[in-house]
Amino acid sequence: MKKMARTSEEEVPLPSGVGSTVVVPITPLIPPKQSLLFPLSPQVRAFLQAHFPTAEEKDWVNWKWQLSHSITNVAQLTRIVDLTDDELRAISGERGVLPLRITPYYASLLSKSDPSQPLRRCVIPVTAEHHRCFGEADDPLLEENDSPVPGIVHRYPDRVLFLATGFCSTYCRYCTRSRMVGDANRIHQFSTAVWNEAIAYIEQTPAIRDVLVSGGDPLTMPDSKIEYLLARLRRIPHIEIIRIGTKVPVVLPQRITLKLVNMLKKYHPLFMSIHFTHPDEITPEVSHACTRLADAGIPLGSQTVLLKGINDSVETMRTLFHGLLKIRVRPYYLYQCDPILGSGHFRTTVERGLEIIRGLRGHTSGYAVPQFVVDAPGGGGKIPLLPDYWQGRDTAYIYLKNYENKVFCYPNIQCEAPH
Repeated sequence: MKKMARTSEEEVPLPSGVGSTVVVPITPLIPPKQSLLFPLSPQVRAFLQAHFPTAEEKDWVNWKWQLSHSITNVAQLTRIVDLTDDELRAISGERGVLPLRITPYYASLLSKSDPSQPLRRCVIPVTAEHHRCFGEADDPLLEENDSPVPGIVHRYPDRVLFLATGFCSTYCRYCTRSRMVGDANRIHQFSTAVWNEAIAYIEQTPAIRDVLVSGGDPLTMPDSKIEYLLARLRRIPHIEIIRIGTKVPVVLPQRITLKLVNMLKKYHPLFMSIHFTHPDEITPEVSHACTRLADAGIPLGSQTVLLKGINDSVETMRTLFHGLLKIRVRPYYLYQCDPILGSGHFRTTVERGLEIIRGLRGHTSGYAVPQFVVDAPGGGGKIPLLPDYWQGRDTAYIYLKNYENKVFCYPNIQCEAPH
């Protein structure tokens, strides 16, 4: 008789920088239910057998196993994909700002032979990362200038960014915080003592009503550390909402365990911003993870970075945003790629982003159209951009252009009530 899968992970040591090992007891075997078990596609099963032949399916669905078996060097990667000479030089030669890290799950989605595949370009280094273009900087948004205490970025009056960790399960090559993400020397700064100083700052600043917990990726931490942070923040009277910024549901969906979800929903109102890049990321596993989160009452929004040759077409974005709505993730932001060091090969023009918004507006439901923003270099914050719908005004009307490029007038004289 075939053994039934276990529904919770066995203990696996976490990689350095993630946190100490947390013992998670294995629940009794229960009949498999679609609502409890992560799906494994034929593609994933074939990948598991080919590249991790000693592992079992219960290992694959264990998020700690995924982290501890992540691809972090060229020898591991060459067993999975056929590296080009350029990719090989980028990984083996001059060391870039950001190291290599890809979860086995996300590696299973990569093309073995096509270096232009969008998902592959997002996570495998190329030598263009070593080229510095006009306007690029280590910290273009000047986050460190707006950091009153370690771990806090306070740019807007009523909200703060809480950098809980410097670790991610998979490193995106265009990462805004590549200056700190993956830096082993910085990871150790994110201790409970640093957290407590950051929490004290929030407690002493009553104007703060909204905390965005990010990093790195906070969902790579053990449940106990996440809950410690959420509980401390929720006890602050003036904190109205807590948000979590993460890519874990996309690159490590197995992390979204029932235990984690049941813990998160204790700290409502809790929102989650998930970093999606391309429609190929919406797999059965990712859909399953997002369904768990949405069923727990957590509003989900997507944050997508506009990337040249990866998602910079109306059709790709429409497919992505339609797919997200089907798994209850609301397209929230479309970001112009930040001018971090070595990002020139990823960046489109701002005009391209406006063209994509114009191609979406009126041609799909409003829920599928995110806000296109530029996070202004120099610490200016997020500035929304729209195509030129405003056409001017006269003494009686304003003139507006719709998605079909037709101009309409709207009466703009205030009517006084009769006496």
